[in-house]
Amino acid sequence: MNFNNIIAIVKSVILKNYCNFEGRASRAEFWWFFLFTLVLGVICSLLGKFGTILSYIISIALLLPDLGLSVRRLHDINKSGWLLLLCLIPIVGAIILIIWWAKEGDTTENQYGPVPVTPTAENY
Repeated sequence: MNFNNIIAIVKSVILKNYCNFEGRASRAEFWWFFLFTLVLGVICSLLGKFGTILSYIISIALLLPDLGLSVRRLHDINKSGWLLLLCLIPIVGAIILIIWWAKEGDTTENQYGPVPVTPTAENY
């Protein structure tokens, strides 16, 4: 996976699927966006007080795309998006969700739609 494809994934999540809770998201799409948000957080933490304010603004701006992507990732393994509420259970809920998000998605169409295509620079 090259850098242009990672940029295409981030653009797809933020611009095309900003508030999309329907369909499916590939494992690569989910984890590359996760890495993108993690790197943004680290950069903001290095900026001191200004970074803290910037971090809050970015977190609010990326809340809906992140929730939508998380739900679509659960759909890819044929689970309801409502299972995202497991994160309200301390520690155990987060562990279950991480395991599901890391799981390979269904290789055939399921009730949530066709097999997702990971956005790339060529098909975005």
